[in-house]
Amino acid sequence: VAAIISKRVFSPLEKEGKITPSLREGARGRDMRWTMKKSLSPQVLERAKKLRENQTDAEGVLWMVLRNKNLEGFKFRRQHPVDPYIVDFYCHRAGLVIELDGGGHAEEKQQKHDKKRDIFLKKQGMRILRIWNNEVFENLEGVVEGILEYLESPHPQPLSQKERVVKYL
Repeated sequence: VAAIISKRVFSPLEKEGKITPSLREGARGRDMRWTMKKSLSPQVLERAKKLRENQTDAEGVLWMVLRNKNLEGFKFRRQHPVDPYIVDFYCHRAGLVIELDGGGHAEEKQQKHDKKRDIFLKKQGMRILRIWNNEVFENLEGVVEGILEYLESPHPQPLSQKERVVKYL
């Protein structure tokens, strides 16, 4: 029995080690997505690890809902590094960042920082959903419904493969 083996074609960026293909399950079946190989600083990785170890009560409650693909099969990561930032929760498939905000986020200085950070994350093609900590405790069902709406809605500005690759060069 003869097997036909096709040669895999590598993109120039892949040959240079700047991107790597990653498969993911999409709404229309399996498709190829390109992600950048970005080396994260050891400081950011260590900080993310410490944040996971010392999560807030609100993060713990929401993580119990999001973990292990509990929410409609969407995989979430917690305290996910997006250098130079670390986001509370991230779903790659939906391009969704979930940030839980405590009272400190009502202060003007923190709001300016959050706005700068949101602009950076949006430029990376991510959507941001900000939720107040008290909402997690007082209205978890409503919070979960809101997250599901974001997950099921199409990304408002999907990037083409070329745009995803070019913006990192």
